[in-house]
Amino acid sequence: MAVIKKFKIKSYKKVQSIIELKNISVFYNKRQIIENLSLNINKQEILGMLGPNGVGKSTIFNLITGLKDPNFGEIIINGVNATKLPINERFTKFKLGLVPQYGGLIHDLSLIDNLKLVSEIHIKEKELRDHKINKIITQFEFESLLMIKAKNLSGGQKKKLVIAMSLMNDPKILLLDEPFAALDILTIKMLQEIIINLQASEEISIVVCDHQARDLLNCVDRAIILSNGKIIASGSPKEVISDEDAKTHYFGDEFNIS
Repeated sequence: MAVIKKFKIKSYKKVQSIIELKNISVFYNKRQIIENLSLNINKQEILGMLGPNGVGKSTIFNLITGLKDPNFGEIIINGVNATKLPINERFTKFKLGLVPQYGGLIHDLSLIDNLKLVSEIHIKEKELRDHKINKIITQFEFESLLMIKAKNLSGGQKKKLVIAMSLMNDPKILLLDEPFAALDILTIKMLQEIIINLQASEEISIVVCDHQARDLLNCVDRAIILSNGKIIASGSPKEVISDEDAKTHYFGDEFNIS
């Protein structure tokens, strides 16, 4: 796998949005969670979202997938107004993939049976299913784990399996919710490498939401900092760390990722 470079910034010959959130406002029980937020997510970039609890990070994922409708504003995916499209249509039409913080697999099934189950949902032809499964087994180095039940895998192995399952429909947009939570340093390093390699080899646009700021910033091209339902800083990892609003509302003065 590739070695992670700090502040890995990808150079784009042509920046092209794959997701646009336009003037989005969201309320939960009359409490405003997101206020007039606009955000572009570019094709084949890794975008990181950071911010304290309750500032709208998970809500943005829910808006993209259709789990939550905005009270105001529009959601554009691949140039199509998806604001009113149902969840299943968004996942199939725009090839979305989601890796939830919790769950995402069947604990009493083996690793290989989890892969087979999700492949049968997305791929009709058996030959194509087998080819995709074999590719993923090699890609994620699952050979020695195939017959182990998911409940007996380590935390990192479970996360790798859920990511692998999310790739079965060849997503163009992959959403990762808290992928580094409760994992050891070596496992986090492994997942960072997987994320970067997916961007390079599969040409996927990836959005990562996590509270592990250092781990997130070491594998993204661009990051946004959210506070009180607004984006208060956006840019490369180095730029957001230096931003005064980001320091005040999130990082503090002493934060660094060296």
